[in-house]
Amino acid sequence: MFQQLITVGRNTFIESIRQPIFVVLIIVGIIALTLNPMLAAYTLEGDNDNKLMIDMGISTLFMIGLFLAAFTATGVLNREIENKTVLTVVSKPVSRPVFVLGKFAGVAAALGLAFWCLSLVLLFTVRHHVIQTTSSDFDEPVITFALLGLALTLGVATVGNYLYNWVFTSSFSLCFFLFETAAWVLIMHISREWQFQSPLTDINSQLLYGLVLLFQALLIITAVAIAASTRLGQVMTLVTCFLVFALGLINDYFLGGLAGRALWAEVFYRVIPNFQIFWPTDALTQGHDFTHTYILWVSGYCGLFVTAILALAVGLFQTREVG
Repeated sequence: MFQQLITVGRNTFIESIRQPIFVVLIIVGIIALTLNPMLAAYTLEGDNDNKLMIDMGISTLFMIGLFLAAFTATGVLNREIENKTVLTVVSKPVSRPVFVLGKFAGVAAALGLAFWCLSLVLLFTVRHHVIQTTSSDFDEPVITFALLGLALTLGVATVGNYLYNWVFTSSFSLCFFLFETAAWVLIMHISREWQFQSPLTDINSQLLYGLVLLFQALLIITAVAIAASTRLGQVMTLVTCFLVFALGLINDYFLGGLAGRALWAEVFYRVIPNFQIFWPTDALTQGHDFTHTYILWVSGYCGLFVTAILALAVGLFQTREVG
C-alpha cells in the first residue's frame, strides 16, 4: 500500500510540473514579485514601503498558489476521470483511497516546489528593499546571483529540451528551484557591499514562519481542490476553491460571534476553515512575533482539516462512476 501511494504520488508530481499552466503561473508570479519593490515605493516612508512590499508579496504568493492548486488538481484527477484513464489504475490492485491520497501528495509536492521558487523571489526582494528614488542603491549581489540563476535555468531547460527532449516546463521548474536556491545561499553570505557576512545576518525568521503558515493554508486549498475535482470540472473546482477561501477569510469575523447562539452559524463556523489564523501579514507588518506554540497549534489545525477534507474526497470518489 505504501509503495503504491509513493508511486501514484511520484507520477502525479511529474505530471503536475509538466502542465504548461504550471510554469506559466510560476513565471507570472516571478514577474509580479519582481515588480513589487517598485510598485510599493509610494508611501514616501521607507519602513512602510517595505511592509507594503511584503504584504503585496504574500498576497501574490497565495493567489498564485490558489490557482496552481485548482488547475493542477483538475489536470491530474478530473481529466483522468473524464478521459477514463483512471480505469487503468483503479482496475489494478490500487484502492481508490490510495489513489486519492497519492494524487493529493503529488499535487502538494508540486505546489511545494512552486511555492518555494516564488518564496525565493520574495526573499530576494525583501533583502533588496524598496526602490524609493532613482538615486537609491541597488543590491548588486541580489541582482547578480538572481539573474545568473535565471539565466542558467533558461539555458539548461532550453538546451535539455533541444538536445535530450526534456519537457521544458518541468525542466524550468526544477532548474529554477536548484539554481535560485544556490543563489539564495550565496546571497546570504555576501553583504550589499560584496563583503562576506554571517548567513544569519539577513535571515528574517518571522517572515519564514509566515511563509510556513501560508503554505499550510494552501495545503487546505489543495485538499479542497482534490475533493472538488472528484465531482466537478476545472471551472467549478476553481470557483469552489475561491468560495472556500473567501468564506474562510470572513469566517471568524462574521460567524465567530454567532457560533454560540445559532446552530447554523455553529455548523458553518466549525466546517469552514478559518484562514485568518494562517494569514501572516498583520503580524509581520505590525511587529508581532510568531511563537512556536502558535506555529504548532496552527499546524495541528491544518492537519485536522486536511485529513477531514481528504476523507470527504475519498468518500466522493468511492461512489463516483468512472467506467
